[in-house]
Amino acid sequence: MPEGTPELLVVGERPDWYLERLASEFTLHLLPSGRPEELDAAVAQRVEALTSGGVLSGELIAALPHLRLVAHGGAGYDKVDVSALRARDIRLTNTPGVTDGCVADMAFALLLAVGRRITAGDAFVRARAWESGDFPLVPRVHGQPIGILGLGRIGQAIARRAAGFDMPVFYHNRRAVEGVPYTYCETPVDLAARSTFLVVACPGGAATHHLVDAQVLEALGPDGIVVNIARGSIIDEVALADALEKGVIKGAGLDVFEHEPSVPQRLLDNQNTVLMPHRGGGTFETWRDACDLVRANVRAHFAGQPLPTPVF
Repeated sequence: MPEGTPELLVVGERPDWYLERLASEFTLHLLPSGRPEELDAAVAQRVEALTSGGVLSGELIAALPHLRLVAHGGAGYDKVDVSALRARDIRLTNTPGVTDGCVADMAFALLLAVGRRITAGDAFVRARAWESGDFPLVPRVHGQPIGILGLGRIGQAIARRAAGFDMPVFYHNRRAVEGVPYTYCETPVDLAARSTFLVVACPGGAATHHLVDAQVLEALGPDGIVVNIARGSIIDEVALADALEKGVIKGAGLDVFEHEPSVPQRLLDNQNTVLMPHRGGGTFETWRDACDLVRANVRAHFAGQPLPTPVF
């Protein structure tokens, strides 16, 4: 890069092509671990902008005295120490919208995989069990009521897909959403009681921690399936494992976990779960578009222009 090119600290791991896309405009400094003790002292004194995709600690923020911008490479920023940024008037941007369709696709992939027992059927065929008898019948998916916990952009994308499956759509939000043709439920328990499929699509954070608890799962009932494509912290995983083992609910499709990449052994052992490694937005197109939004925000910062997607 030419001398004087803006410097950008990249926190966390990124694919080579992603880094090359950033490096076309900025001089990169890589910190895959995110640990401040591994940061070059001279770089720490110069860095004005960084991009992150996962955890961004207050300790790292404190180690960057001239930091003015965090261009977060995702829509959710619950793992960013927001209070540390606000205390120093550091700007935060995110990448809203780019993951919506792919995350909604993942929600339906998990819903179908659990509801129609796709992975179990695959194992049945591979074990040649079909040669000895038929695979058990399962309930249909189309026409079943779906409850969406959080009717934001992703929740509405899920609802649009549900329409293609002739599913009555119910939802719970902090407040009812105007102008949508879906039925609002006052509480998560009420939502679960009216649903066969409960899809978690709300933001993470303290306000939604363990929002899906034993009471919600009990309301979902023995024919119910819960799908989580939002944040692992929203579901009480102990209560979920109990509900699965006791037949309180039928199954679960999970793309996120409270302490990922660690997954509770009880969920791994359960035959009525389908598990994914947090890849709802894990498509090339999504990451490319997110990278381009990061670039646009960093570019605007150094040019003294309005940030395209500010959080604050």
